[in-house]
Amino acid sequence: MAREHLDSGLSQPLTAIETKILDYMVHYLRANTYQPSIREIGERFGIKSTKTVSEHLQALADKGFLERDPSRSRGVKILGMDLSAQTVSVSCFAGLPTGPGARRATPDAKYSIDRRLAGPKGSFFVRAGADELAAINVNQGDLLLIEPTRVSDLGQDAVVAANITGEAGYYRFTRNGRGVFLTALGGGAPTAIEDPDTIRLIGRVSGLLRQTVGVPALVSTIAH
Repeated sequence: MAREHLDSGLSQPLTAIETKILDYMVHYLRANTYQPSIREIGERFGIKSTKTVSEHLQALADKGFLERDPSRSRGVKILGMDLSAQTVSVSCFAGLPTGPGARRATPDAKYSIDRRLAGPKGSFFVRAGADELAAINVNQGDLLLIEPTRVSDLGQDAVVAANITGEAGYYRFTRNGRGVFLTALGGGAPTAIEDPDTIRLIGRVSGLLRQTVGVPALVSTIAH
């Protein structure tokens, strides 16, 4: 869990014990809705001195991971992390990331989404550009949820993000007795794929998040 803090842009690394204490505090808070006391932290890690525990907490505060109220035993607030057990942080990119390290690229934003709607691990959002997905009623600025998948798992007419021309794009996937075909959603003839294993598949478009005027964002599923 502490790694999420390091990835968020905080520059000072944690020591091994600081990482363990922070992770313990996150899990404890999620399970109990309140923080462990200094004494409980000490017992968890075999630290007999409450002063030593307090020093570790102060180090975490100095590095920007905690906010402390030293006058209270449980007066600690964890910073920079979504602590809801029902949500997960999903990366969002301004355009389709490409290459083998696409999912490790630095996102433009992150959104906390209900776990049931966020897709499997490795899923991410991409903000749709102008007219590139008008064929499936996607507007500019909509967020497309793209989840990892394999070609063998794709259903007929699935909408996928792939790289088949040296540039990433969105395609309609079809297969029949003659083979596998990808049709660009922007228009054009289907491209026959002789060997499906050669498709540089970025993922399957599985959901849409759209902000409508005056109401919160909603998530709907794209048919596939």
